Amino acid sequence: MTAAPYWLYLLECEGGVYYAGIALDVEQRFIQHVFGLGAKFTRGRPPVRILAAREYPDKGAALRAELQLKALPRARKPAFFR
Repeated sequence: MTAAPYWLYLLECEGGVYYAGIALDVEQRFIQHVFGLGAKFTRGRPPVRILAAREYPDKGAALRAELQLKALPRARKPAFFR
């Protein structure tokens, strides 16, 4: 059995701030964030749109990429997905 791929995603939230996370289904996770069912961060700053997403073969790879993304300065985060 092959594991389902995980996605690293970047959201733009109210106030122009970014939020990064991982999920099996980015659109479903975005909806959860919009309705206040996601992370505490997005409950206070609801997401406006999905800026980018990238698929990874497993959860571990997605988590490692998330750490790399979060270490970047804000201005370089969207370019991480190119």
